[in-house]
Amino acid sequence: MSEQALYTALGIALFWLGLYRAVTVTSMLIKVVAYNIAGAGTFMVLIATAYSPTEPADPVPHAIVLTGIVVSLAATALAVLLALRCQREDNGGGRHNND
Repeated sequence: MSEQALYTALGIALFWLGLYRAVTVTSMLIKVVAYNIAGAGTFMVLIATAYSPTEPADPVPHAIVLTGIVVSLAATALAVLLALRCQREDNGGGRHNND
């Protein structure tokens, strides 16, 4: 098994593991982590497709993955903020009017 095939197989496994966990769990914070794991698997597959043992690596998939990591970080920060806010509202810790 070549390095590229191994990297692709591990990326696919990581994607499905994250997707399975996101579907089966009820906690919003764990869902955010699971989606990040699935995203990391996607990034692994994209990097594996850019590999070529005879030619130089294609820089376009690397640039796409780098952009995806930045977008993923911003989306994760927003998702964690919203999950914490929803959890606080469900626990009755939100703002109340004292009218």
